[in-house]
Amino acid sequence: MLQRRSITPLPDPLISQIAAGEVIERPSSVLKELLENAIDAGATGIEIRLEGGGIRRILVSDNGSGIPQNELPLALTRHATSKIRSLEELEEVASMGFRGEALASIASVARLTITSRTPDAPHAWQLQANASEPIAASGGQGTSVDVRQLFETVPARRKFLRTEATEYGHCVEALERIALAHPAVSFRLFHNDKPQRNWRSSDLPQRILDVLGTEIVAQGLHVDQQHGVINLRGLITKPTFARPRADKQYLYVNNRFVRDRTVSHAVRQAYADVLHGDRQPGFVLFLDIAPSAVDVNVHPAKSEVRFRESGAVHQFVARTLDQVLAQTRPTDSSTFPESSQHGAPAPHSHDIAGTQQAAVTQRYAPAQHSLGLPPRHGSPPNPASWQRLYEPLPSTGATPPSAQTPYSSEPAIQTSETHPLGMAIAQLHGIYILAQTQTGLIIVDMHAAHERVVYEQLKHALDARDLPRQELLVPVVFQASEKEIALAEEFDEQLSELGLTLRPGGPNNLVVRSVPGLLAKGDIEALAKNVLRDLAQVGSSRQLLEQRNQLLSTMACHGSVRANRRLTLDEMNALLRKMEQTERADQCNHGRPTWLYWSLPEIDKLFMRGQ
Repeated sequence: MLQRRSITPLPDPLISQIAAGEVIERPSSVLKELLENAIDAGATGIEIRLEGGGIRRILVSDNGSGIPQNELPLALTRHATSKIRSLEELEEVASMGFRGEALASIASVARLTITSRTPDAPHAWQLQANASEPIAASGGQGTSVDVRQLFETVPARRKFLRTEATEYGHCVEALERIALAHPAVSFRLFHNDKPQRNWRSSDLPQRILDVLGTEIVAQGLHVDQQHGVINLRGLITKPTFARPRADKQYLYVNNRFVRDRTVSHAVRQAYADVLHGDRQPGFVLFLDIAPSAVDVNVHPAKSEVRFRESGAVHQFVARTLDQVLAQTRPTDSSTFPESSQHGAPAPHSHDIAGTQQAAVTQRYAPAQHSLGLPPRHGSPPNPASWQRLYEPLPSTGATPPSAQTPYSSEPAIQTSETHPLGMAIAQLHGIYILAQTQTGLIIVDMHAAHERVVYEQLKHALDARDLPRQELLVPVVFQASEKEIALAEEFDEQLSELGLTLRPGGPNNLVVRSVPGLLAKGDIEALAKNVLRDLAQVGSSRQLLEQRNQLLSTMACHGSVRANRRLTLDEMNALLRKMEQTERADQCNHGRPTWLYWSLPEIDKLFMRGQ
């Protein structure tokens, strides 16, 4: 047993070092704080010089407003800041920094020198962390902060630093996060006196291109949606560009890089229908919201926020991204460039009113009827018609007879230029559809494609009417905590709209009296608990919708055309036309791609034509 020691105040240097540990974790933390100070100072150009991955030296120079001579000592004092003055201003923080801790924390664990000059000053002033008064110095307008030998006074902390290459990588990552949020600011980075990054002042699309590269931009879908005082803008990647790691995810709230569970959950929900396995999407999203509606004073590193209306934010983000992802269809020019190159108009939105009932009633029909075409007779096709498989697409604008099918209620499209997925010419191995376009070749996984078409039809048909409710003959009773009972009472109206009726059955019990009809045969107790868990996390629940969609996905999978079934040209072209009219047609229900495209130049290159 340890001997009791008396309570004594800690010395000021130790207090400063303990506090610094909450803000300064590694060189990248120092760089982040200095860059945020430069942004707050109104800098339009920032230069960063690193040595030894930032361990030996971090020098950040900007052309901002500078710090007056008499305020330099205060800049290195704990809890001294120009950003806020009162509690009211704390609740509406618009600047990057506001606590007045960064410079003081850095000065307690490293050698810090700050040099600054205001626009009206005849010269710059310099102050070292251990000095009492600033001295005259040379320098242009702005502020330069020189940090040397990080954690020199705290050897135990320095032992936990990684290699110089690793720490440098973290510094670059911190710079990228801030540079993405401030495209109007130019950044120059040097490491060991060698230039590494040079990003000029630009707009957001160009900055994303500069920082993240051409690949993510080429595979990106633009987001720009506003509702009241909240706005969401930026870029998300197509589901087919998903990555095994979440290393290309940048979320900003009022231009501040954060990691937020509410928004992250909303993003995952938006991609739930189109992502394969555990793959992660890429995104650069900027959520602009009233400062009073978000609390940034949650984490010492200011990397987390708390929304006052988290449920509304979650719903807005999920709905916005879902609408953007719904446009990933072959008619989208960003997805399939040749449709725009040839000036082809996008087909009209398909009227599903006439097919909703048929989709519902025929979902259990045999596979030969699943395409919505008349059943094929047992007699084989005319042998003379085989030549049509190898005929080129007509250039006169006439549509082949095979494309005129009763699958679509719209008039037959008169020119192949209006078919982004082209016209079918053959079936490969009973699995794939080979189609010819004006500019290349497309191969389609017929089962995956038809699965998506049927799935979306079922969802639309179900959404067109009220969600059927199944009253339980024997209510399900399960043990619940006081928090779960309170959630059930608070969100009673929302749960009722989803078809789930929860009532208190005692001080420690909840009773399930009704569930959605589609989920009546499932694990009702687990369903109710999962819904309450979602309500506790984000203030809304998509558990019911997810399970409903999972059931519909299973039905669509088993009701879609199977492999090794021989399709006629009519059926193949009908499927291609439906894909062009279906949301999220680029991926099946399990996130796999439904079609691939090769341009003529790519095909020519394979055969070395013109070389």
